[in-house]
Amino acid sequence: MREGRLSRARIRATAALGLTVLLGGAMAAAGPAGAAQAAPKTPKAPKAPAAAADCSAASRIEQKLAGGTTWRMCWHYESKAGLVLDKVSYQPKGEARPIPVLTTAKLGQIHVPYDDGSVEYDDLTGYGFGEGVQNLSPQECPGGTLKKVKLPHAEAVNGLCTTTRARGHAYRAAADEDNGKVWSAQGKDLLVYSVNKVGWYEYITEWRFSDDGTISPQVGATGNLSPSDYNSADGRGWPIGKGARDYATSHSHNVFWRLNFGLDGAPAKVQQFDATTTDRPGRIPTTKTKRTEVGKELAGNSAAQRWWRLVSTRGKNKDGHPRSYEIVLGHSNKYPGRPYTKNDVYFTQWNACQQFASHNRSCPGTSVNTWVNGETLKHPIAWVNMGFHHVARDEDQAPMPLHWQGFQLAPRDVTAMNPLTPAALADQNGQPTTR
Repeated sequence: MREGRLSRARIRATAALGLTVLLGGAMAAAGPAGAAQAAPKTPKAPKAPAAAADCSAASRIEQKLAGGTTWRMCWHYESKAGLVLDKVSYQPKGEARPIPVLTTAKLGQIHVPYDDGSVEYDDLTGYGFGEGVQNLSPQECPGGTLKKVKLPHAEAVNGLCTTTRARGHAYRAAADEDNGKVWSAQGKDLLVYSVNKVGWYEYITEWRFSDDGTISPQVGATGNLSPSDYNSADGRGWPIGKGARDYATSHSHNVFWRLNFGLDGAPAKVQQFDATTTDRPGRIPTTKTKRTEVGKELAGNSAAQRWWRLVSTRGKNKDGHPRSYEIVLGHSNKYPGRPYTKNDVYFTQWNACQQFASHNRSCPGTSVNTWVNGETLKHPIAWVNMGFHHVARDEDQAPMPLHWQGFQLAPRDVTAMNPLTPAALADQNGQPTTR
């Protein structure tokens, strides 16, 4: 990977990497989605999204899924972050209007340090991630639509795919009272993704929007192992090829996402939940869950029975409960080598120049951990860090099978019931009735 990255860096030394590009050639709007270069003198937080995606037809994504759920959003492309989603809204069946969820969502960094301490990379801000957008063929977007991405000094490419995909069971419930009736449905997802090449690696940046309201961001790494990374001398790799001559150097992929929530058209508030289980000898243990309002900036780590949610300050579901989205962390090999990779989540107050978790060129010399300094959270930005320690294997050649890193944003009280509930079970809200 090193050889490919260094040559890419030299090639890009004369390129205009500082440009942020909106589909169609216009510059991105002001605010977190488009202020990736320099903060205005008096930064103002952007307004939360309107009820529906308000953008040009070329920049709009709208998909109604089989279960009756409609997802709407705008998109644009940045020369560093790559794909950016704006004004993301969710409208399940039975809701009269779209429910705004995210003002902006994008990658916040891909940090790649090598185990031998020889090099580390910040793929988004230092190694041309956005400019490495790949031209997708129709076969790579089965049943979907390819959209054009245009960067300065380059021809437009089919850089974005939107399509749908079955995900298996959405639910199943056997109703003995209904003479053996089985309530079952298959789920459907909207997929939005692009592919970016950095050196020998290719990253698939994927966002899945499910018909039950779940959002699943993930990054998949594929491509090829770099032949210049083979080193059999220091024991910090894995033998690739015959015998024990060629070792692929182990390294980490620390992927950050930057999420600006605009639930119901307003900044969300942050809550942390911690459950404590008490052992009772000879009896069943008890568990108590405590809620903590997170009023100031936070660098948080996952723990047994700990989770966070972003809560609407404006909207409630039909049961009168505040809408929220829970951050559901996936498996992570957390990298302890840098201060900014030592936490799983960060909640920071919105600032126009804070666009990348590390080597943030809009705020030179700063990283996400330094922004957690006790400021009151009036407009929280959520940063999620998922790590993967890549110890190569024989099966990684060639091409390398995808390895995925990601998490979920799960709806919590966004709707009063499962948004896919069949009409015949609509009376089951609260205490189930006897059927």
